[in-house]
Amino acid sequence: MAEHVCPVWAGYFLLSPLRKLIQNPQTILSPYIREGMTVLDYGCAMGFFSIPLARMAGAGGKIICVDIQEKMLGILEKRARKAGVAARIETRLCNLPASCLHDLAGKIDFALAFAVVHEVPDPSGLFAVLSTAMKPSGRLLVAEPKGHVSEKEFDSTVGKAREQGFTVTETPRVPRCRAVLLEKEGKDCLNH
Repeated sequence: MAEHVCPVWAGYFLLSPLRKLIQNPQTILSPYIREGMTVLDYGCAMGFFSIPLARMAGAGGKIICVDIQEKMLGILEKRARKAGVAARIETRLCNLPASCLHDLAGKIDFALAFAVVHEVPDPSGLFAVLSTAMKPSGRLLVAEPKGHVSEKEFDSTVGKAREQGFTVTETPRVPRCRAVLLEKEGKDCLNH
């Protein structure tokens, strides 16, 4: 477990309607999400992005929401029921990515790691597991808060993703974040 993990009480602030004015999930994610996709929201917290993802992926889509805090996932589940998208959302309590994503090999169309990689003790291991979980040419959006992650640290994070078979395809503008859109190499010859 990382040294600096977002406390549960802070999760309520992350759900603030004011945040939606700055970091609108629809604006940030709609260019990448299509009806029927299987999406992984890694470090989902209380579902600020998860519920909009479920709406974007539609009735045929599936959003797999992973977090290390059971209380965050419980609140996400309640919010998903209230929003009418609970059937599209699967929550997973997970301390080690390999332990809870092993059954997803080659199934993920899109993954989101928003403000979470800096909290992970082994980013290289996380990217290896994500690469395995993703379909060939699957895409991963990594966004890290500028206030917590320096440009040098973010460049190091991107380097670790490249080492695990991802290529940079875009550097989207995400307010108050450093962000990169990565794509899994199209060949399935990487064994992680």
